[in-house]
Amino acid sequence: MRILLADDHELVRGGLKPFLAELSPDLDLLEADSYSSAHAVVEAGPVPDLAILDLRMPEGDSGGLETLCQNYPDLKVAVLSGSTDLDDVRFALHCGAVGYIPKTFSGPVLLQTLRLILAGERFFPAFVVDALLLDSLPASGPVVSEGEPMPKLLERLSVREREILAHMIQGGTNKEIARLLHVQEITVKVHLRNIYRKLGAANRAQAVRIALESGWTAA
Repeated sequence: MRILLADDHELVRGGLKPFLAELSPDLDLLEADSYSSAHAVVEAGPVPDLAILDLRMPEGDSGGLETLCQNYPDLKVAVLSGSTDLDDVRFALHCGAVGYIPKTFSGPVLLQTLRLILAGERFFPAFVVDALLLDSLPASGPVVSEGEPMPKLLERLSVREREILAHMIQGGTNKEIARLLHVQEITVKVHLRNIYRKLGAANRAQAVRIALESGWTAA
């Protein structure tokens, strides 16, 4: 797996490396500290499986994002930013980014979010999804037909179901969750069916995505 991590702060890149290393045992991690160096890395090839980019960096500021997405339309781009300004998120979406990840996310949640993106999902936080639904722009999250705010979906879950969901977000398998909770694996599967039903999810990946997009921050 080949991933490009571009951020003008070396401390940020260094802090992310241990989590990115968990994505693949044969991870080829490429680094850049500006959009110009990010362009050079992609141009040198082969094109990374995913580019994780800070929205604003020297030599091009956020405008470099649009150029990169236009020049490499097949490149999956996830924006990692400290900004929660809706205009910034709209800009990233307009450029073609498949995800917008707040820097406030914990390491494990960031890791699970990147796994979803690599699997073909699109990710934008709950506040973004709500706003995009209101102004009729495309959104990646599920639409709640009753107009119910997405975070309230999580309130439907029992304490045990939330506990299981937390382990799912951490990447735990049914067998691992059963062992941690000292229950039978079939019990975990029953809870999973209830979780899917309450969240309106078709599968495990959708349930995790809905939780993350709803603002789930449990580490």
